[in-house]
Amino acid sequence: MQRRLPALLRRAAGAGPARRWLSASSSLLFDDTQEQFKESVHRFAQEHIAPHAAAIDASNHFPKEKNLWKLMGDFNLHGLTSPEEYGGLGLGYMYHCIAMEEISRASGSVGLSYGAHSNLCINQLVRHGSPAQKEKYLPKGITAFIIEKGMPGFSTAQKLDKLGMRGSDTCELVFENCFVPQENVLGEEGKGVYVMMSGLDLERLVLAGGPIGLMQACLDVVLPYVRQREQFGRPIGEFQFLQGKMADMYTSLQSSRSFVYSVARDCDNGKVDRKDCAGVILFAAERATQVALEAIQCLGGNGYINEYPTGRLLRDAKLFEIGAGTSEIRRMIIGRELFKED
Repeated sequence: MQRRLPALLRRAAGAGPARRWLSASSSLLFDDTQEQFKESVHRFAQEHIAPHAAAIDASNHFPKEKNLWKLMGDFNLHGLTSPEEYGGLGLGYMYHCIAMEEISRASGSVGLSYGAHSNLCINQLVRHGSPAQKEKYLPKGITAFIIEKGMPGFSTAQKLDKLGMRGSDTCELVFENCFVPQENVLGEEGKGVYVMMSGLDLERLVLAGGPIGLMQACLDVVLPYVRQREQFGRPIGEFQFLQGKMADMYTSLQSSRSFVYSVARDCDNGKVDRKDCAGVILFAAERATQVALEAIQCLGGNGYINEYPTGRLLRDAKLFEIGAGTSEIRRMIIGRELFKED
């Protein structure tokens, strides 16, 4: 479906030559409007998010000098799947995965936080919330459990010091005699497991855009490096061993990208397949970890130095083999669904 997105697409004008190879390689996956949307989110993320990625990782905090959540909201990224009558864009999972990819390309931790809020929270309200809940909460974009900060009996424990995805805060939620009013019940009473489990398929799909963004970020680091770094009087990118690694990284990225967006297109058309939603994040996550390792290898000793982002990309990539169900759980889901089919 073609849509007019003038506020977003105006920002896509003037794509530079560094992006042309990517546009050409993804031309079979996206229509013109989706390509322009991808370019607009890329430019937004590179301008507003990427400059803070290293500092977010080092400090384990989002920047105080720039409100990234408000900027993403002003850019209409929080409500991509929300109906227009509630202030969203009413687009779909193709656009949601595109945004997840480009934000994660700029910063894995910001991408993870974005995916959690826009999919686990807002999209669950879109799918299961009553009209009154949508009217009240969708413009705010708070937790899908509809427990508000400051409610009596609700608090948070200490923030966890994680290996990767630093800045995307994780902590224990504490409920002590927390009263939930009737109007805050999401979906039907007693159907909480259905609300959570039915959203997992779409969560896995949207989060699979994160590993794609990280793989693209790895190539963004490696390609300029192997052109500039010289050994024996030649750029190291001319050596066949390095070209082989780049080829493996590129094919991992493109095969993952094709898989994810084909499943996203099916979901937008109403065909949500549990084994495919598990399959896309299983495949993309494991490929991303391997691509990040190869990126470190391509940079040699520099890849192991924190001055370069490759270590952060590896630490961030590993999370996607764990979150939203581990790789082992995803394999179990796929095998079980295949066994059930006639």
